[in-house]
Amino acid sequence: MTTLDLEKLNISKLTEAEVEDLASRLEQDNYANVFDGLKDWHYLRAIAFQRPELVAPYLHLLDLESFDEA
Repeated sequence: MTTLDLEKLNISKLTEAEVEDLASRLEQDNYANVFDGLKDWHYLRAIAFQRPELVAPYLHLLDLESFDEA
């Protein structure tokens, strides 16, 4: 499984298909090591901040829910 390099990432040029592929890898969670999965997770998170419309169907992978810790 190939992960992406966050430093070489051009989020403004990403397509929906590329984000779908990334999300699919995260859902399958079939990485050679935990660090590759973490790289993809950070990549999806970076996309969520810059292009949230692309990540909307995959927010469940990011655990961005607010917590009530009162």
